[in-house]
Amino acid sequence: MASSKNCQVQLHLDTSMWFATGLSERPCTTDGLRHTEVPLGCKSPKLRVEIVLKETVDAKGRTSFYEQYGVIRDVLQNHLTEALMFLIMELPANVSRTEEVLQSKLQAFQSLRGLEKKSAVLGQYQAYASQVQEELQKARDYISTTPTFAGVLIHSDSLRWEGVPFLLTSGKALDERIGYVRVLFKNRAYCTQSETLRDAEHSQCKTKQIIFYIGHGALNTPAVLVSRNLFRPVMPEGSWREAVGQSDLHVFGQPLSDYYVYTPVKERDAYSVLISNIYHARKDFFITTENLLASWGFWTLLLDSISQQPLRLYPGGVENQHLLDFEMVSGEVAFTLAEPVELLNPNRLTPSDYKTIQTKFRQSPLVSAWSEELISQLASDIEKTAHRTVAQSGQFHLALSGGSSPVVLFQRLARHHYAFPWKHTHIWLVDERCVPLTDTESNFFSLHNHLLQNVRVPYFNVHPMPVHLNQRLCVEEDRGTELYAKEIMALVANASFDLVLLGVGTDGHTASLFPQSENGLEGAQTVVLTESPVKPHQRMTLSLPLINKARQVFVLVLGKGKHDITTLISRVGHQPRKWPISGVSPSSGQLVWYVDYEALLG
Repeated sequence: MASSKNCQVQLHLDTSMWFATGLSERPCTTDGLRHTEVPLGCKSPKLRVEIVLKETVDAKGRTSFYEQYGVIRDVLQNHLTEALMFLIMELPANVSRTEEVLQSKLQAFQSLRGLEKKSAVLGQYQAYASQVQEELQKARDYISTTPTFAGVLIHSDSLRWEGVPFLLTSGKALDERIGYVRVLFKNRAYCTQSETLRDAEHSQCKTKQIIFYIGHGALNTPAVLVSRNLFRPVMPEGSWREAVGQSDLHVFGQPLSDYYVYTPVKERDAYSVLISNIYHARKDFFITTENLLASWGFWTLLLDSISQQPLRLYPGGVENQHLLDFEMVSGEVAFTLAEPVELLNPNRLTPSDYKTIQTKFRQSPLVSAWSEELISQLASDIEKTAHRTVAQSGQFHLALSGGSSPVVLFQRLARHHYAFPWKHTHIWLVDERCVPLTDTESNFFSLHNHLLQNVRVPYFNVHPMPVHLNQRLCVEEDRGTELYAKEIMALVANASFDLVLLGVGTDGHTASLFPQSENGLEGAQTVVLTESPVKPHQRMTLSLPLINKARQVFVLVLGKGKHDITTLISRVGHQPRKWPISGVSPSSGQLVWYVDYEALLG
C-alpha cells in the first residue's frame, strides 16, 4: 500500500510543473493549443477534477489502526490532498527554489473553501464491524462509526479554479485497485457524423480529458494520458516517452488509441526515490510543518461534523454495483441511489432523521426544520424566487437584514448556489448600525465578508445604507435617509422589493424597528433613523410601511434563545408598537416564516 501511495506522489512531482505551465490565463478555447496553453484558467466551471485512490483489500489485520483513523485521515488528508495541491498551486517564478514551491502549495491551501457535513458521502463495507469485534475483542453489539469509503467535494476560491469541483475519493473493499487524477473538460459540441466514422483526433464530441494515471488498473503503470482532440502535450525530456503500439485496452470507456499516452522512461521504486530526495535535500518533495497544520486545519472541520453521520453499508468488491455512486447537487454531494435508512442507534434520533415540515404560523405559511435543513430550504426558496422574478422582470431586488442569524444563510448562498442570478440581482440593506461600513459592527461589513466578496454581484447593484456622510454618522442634516429613499424610488418599481428578509429580536423587534419606536412603525417615511436599546444605539432602517409593500417577506428565526418570543408572537394580534414584528403583513405580497425546531419547540 505504501508503495502505491508513494508512487502517486512521485508521478505528480514529475508532472506537476508540466501541468502547472498550462494554468496561465488563456482564452477559453482548446483549438490548436500547445501544452503550455491548457485552458484551465477559464473563469467558468468548464471542467471537473477527480482525484481517486481505490483499493480492493479491506482493513482486516489493521482494524486497530483503522478504528483510530478511518479513510479520510488514512488517505484523503495526506496523499490525495498532496496531489490536489500540486494540481492547483500557482507555478512559482522559480520552480527550482524549494521555498517558492512550498509557498505556492501553502497559498493553494489557503484558497480552499471550508468543508461542511454535506461536502462528503461516507460508507463502510459490511464485514468491517465483525472484523473490529473479532480483532479488538469488542462486544457483539459494538457498532463502529469509522468510514472505510469517502467521497468529498472540494472547491477553491482562487480566481483560476473558481467554480471547478474537485472530487476526492478513496475506499477499501472496492471493485478495483487504481489511482489517478482525472481532469475532465466540459464538452459543448454536437457531432452530426456517426461516431464510428469520426476520427478520434479531430472529433470534438469525444470526451476531453487529461489523466495522471498513478498505477495499477488496466495500464498497471504510471502514465499521462491526454485526449487527442484536446492537444498534443510536450513532456519533460529524458523522463517521459510516448507509448507506441497502442493496445486494445480501454480507459474510462475510451480505447487507448483516443489518447496521447506517455510513460516513464525508467520506472523507479518509490522508496528509492524517497531516499534519493532525502540525500539531495529536496525539501519541496516533502510536507512542511506549516503545510501539515494547514491540512489538518482544513480537514478537522469536516471530521468533527461527520463524527455521528450514518454510513452507507456496502457488500464489497464487484457486488457494490451502484451503491457508492454519488452526485453533485448545489455544491453538495449525495449518493445517487436511495436505500432504507439504517440508524446506527435505533433509539437515538438525530436531526437528519427529521424532514422539513410546513404548516401555519400567525395565519401565514410556516417552514420548520432543524437549523441546517431550514437554512438549506430558505436558500433554495430565495434562489427560486430570484429566477422566477428575473424571468418576469429582468432583475431581482433583495433586501437583507443584519444580525447573526442571516450569516449562515449568506454562507450557504455563497457556497452552494452557483446558479443564482447574481448578475441581475440588486442587494439592499433592511437596516444598518450607525458605524463606518468597515466596522465589524456594521451589517454591511458582515454581508460583504460572508456573501458579497464570494459572489459576482455587479458593483452598481450593491446598495449600502448611507450612514457615514460628511465624515459623520447618521446626522439628520446630512439627509442619509432621504438619499436611500430616493435611490429606492429610482430603481425599485413602485418601491416594492421583490423579497425582504427579516429576523426577530428577543424583544419582538425586527429590522431596526424597536418597541415604542417613534419612527418607522407608521407614516409616509420609507427610511428612518431609530434608537436601539443596545449599542450602537443609532440605526437606519426601512420603515414598516415600506417593508409591507414587498412582494414577498421571509422571516428567519433561529435558536432556543428565540423560543419565548416565538411563543409570544404566535398568540398576539397586530400590535406593532409593542411587538414590531407583529406589524409585518405585506399588503399585496406573501409572508413566510422560517423557524427552526429550537425556536419553535424550545
